Amino acid sequence: MNDRIQKLQAFLKDSPDDCFLNHAMALEYIKLGDDNAAKTLFEKNMAFDANYIATYYHLAKLLERVGETDHAIKIYETGMQAAKAAGDNHSYNELQSAYEDLVY
Repeated sequence: MNDRIQKLQAFLKDSPDDCFLNHAMALEYIKLGDDNAAKTLFEKNMAFDANYIATYYHLAKLLERVGETDHAIKIYETGMQAAKAAGDNHSYNELQSAYEDLVY
């Protein structure tokens, strides 16, 4: 296990629902090729805080990579709605671009 994961696990012991920490941990798992662990953490973030916009893009990209296209499309759509509601135009544009690349 790499040093970053160990540090993140230590922080998560004190703040298990911290979306930033869970997101960072999920990205580390992706680097290690553990898509299931990453997916679990992204889904945890979405359940805990649907307004943590970064989760949508990375979860949808993971779903694309593992062949869950229909689920990825739904995540992009939900993420675009959340980004629009939050006034986060940058994230909205990133989600929309990825969505369009997948759908069209």
